[in-house]
Amino acid sequence: MPELPEVETVRRTLTSLVVGKQIEDVIVSLPRLIKEPDDAMQFSHLLKGQTIREMGRRGKFLLFYLDDFVLVSHLRMEGRYGLYATAEPVEKHTHVIFRFTDGSELRYKDVRTFGTMHLFVKGKEQAGPPLHKLGPEPLGEAFTAGMLKERMKGRKSKVKPLLLNQEIVVGLGNIYVDEALFQAGIHPERLPAELTDKQWQSLYESIVDILEKSISLGGSSIKSYVNGQGETGNFQHTLKAYGRTGEPCVTCGTPIEKSVVGGRGTHICPACQPRT
Repeated sequence: MPELPEVETVRRTLTSLVVGKQIEDVIVSLPRLIKEPDDAMQFSHLLKGQTIREMGRRGKFLLFYLDDFVLVSHLRMEGRYGLYATAEPVEKHTHVIFRFTDGSELRYKDVRTFGTMHLFVKGKEQAGPPLHKLGPEPLGEAFTAGMLKERMKGRKSKVKPLLLNQEIVVGLGNIYVDEALFQAGIHPERLPAELTDKQWQSLYESIVDILEKSISLGGSSIKSYVNGQGETGNFQHTLKAYGRTGEPCVTCGTPIEKSVVGGRGTHICPACQPRT
């Protein structure tokens, strides 16, 4: 699933591709992807004549700011957007087409069909699902080590599942949690109450650093991720823990181990990330 850096990269590429374009028609071939309104024909009708004014992001969600509406899109496992000329053949698994007045089309392709789209009147997008319970943005100015500590205060869960909880902090998935915990030297099964203020600061700094580095490299293309221009990311070439089972730790040489924490495959260096 695309995480914050991948969605941010898609946002940036779509900004250059579709902002300012007016929607002439919307073709939905898989209505169950449209969650709000619950009628795909109404979804299409409401979008006709709307111009995309700005591209935004909230956690792992893309936000299309239109004249009167906000389209909230979640890519889930393999959703992707691409800009095409209307005359170009439509690829298999293309489920939504936004046809623009200039003869181009923004096409949404999703092999696994887990993606979702919600359309809200502008200003109402934060009032209910799927955005209303999301936690703070880890790259926002308000996000600090103290905030992270406070949001986990009193929780009995292990630190990794808590970092994956989008109500605590948004945008983090398996890749970046593993990388941030490795960089901070924190075992994923540690409890929040066990961490020192120094460790909270290190974890906060690692989260921000890892996300910023990944964005600068266009995100991580582990499986099928590409940005809005069809380009793959490059951060996967710098990973130090995730996906490196059995390989030597870049810091100490100890083999990276894989286990399951909170139901998710987890990669650590047992020497650099002691449990106690």
